Amino acid sequence: MTPHLLPSIGDDPRRLVRLDAVHNFRDMGGYPTLDGRTTRWRRLFRADGLYRLTDADLEVVRGLGLRTVIDLRTHAELDERGTFPREHHPVQFHHVPVIDSTWTAAQGEHATDAADFLESAYLAMLEEGERRLAEAAVLLAEQDALPAVFHCAAGKDRTGMLAMTVLGCLDVLDEYIVADYALTEAGMQRMRDWSAREFPELHARIMEGPAVFSAAVPEAMMRMIGHVRQRHGSICEFAMAMGVPADAVERLRAELTE
Repeated sequence: MTPHLLPSIGDDPRRLVRLDAVHNFRDMGGYPTLDGRTTRWRRLFRADGLYRLTDADLEVVRGLGLRTVIDLRTHAELDERGTFPREHHPVQFHHVPVIDSTWTAAQGEHATDAADFLESAYLAMLEEGERRLAEAAVLLAEQDALPAVFHCAAGKDRTGMLAMTVLGCLDVLDEYIVADYALTEAGMQRMRDWSAREFPELHARIMEGPAVFSAAVPEAMMRMIGHVRQRHGSICEFAMAMGVPADAVERLRAELTE
């Protein structure tokens, strides 16, 4: 599998949920599985910072019928920036911080290869956050949890690790897991463009950070899948080793594929 051979999934008009202040809100439907099934549309979404939703954005989100929001950010991020506006759209809200602190500039200032940096950072993230990623996957499998969305700040790294875990539990083909991750590159550009116009503080934070922090290179996700398969045989086996029970995997498959 090479990046230029990834499936073209971003051109489906159902994929991107177009919002003004949230730039990486995407439907995870339409992905083929090993047994010939397909992930269902309008059941599971991934996103970036939902604390930024405008009133108009919230009207769009209401139309999705969300029942569950899983916020993967740290306690500090929630305290500083807020959360999904559930006072205006009640949902089951779960805070599941995958890591205890976000990356510091010192961790990325000397990195020159984005894939190498992200591979190392994601391996560390899985080691620290495997129990919490399992917790989030189990929450998605609960009765009446769907439709649901999970998110972090950019919808790229922590969200990407949970997306890999859930799609792997569904036996989605590897190339589609990578292609799903790769769509975040366009989302990051939308965020940069919007923040330059509307949110100078966020734009400065993005632009002042090491460039590798904003990267979403397919090679990084390819390597992560390779690590997981080497150690566990499959992503699903990895998820169960992290703590996702087999019955939760079966519920996810029943609810999220057809």
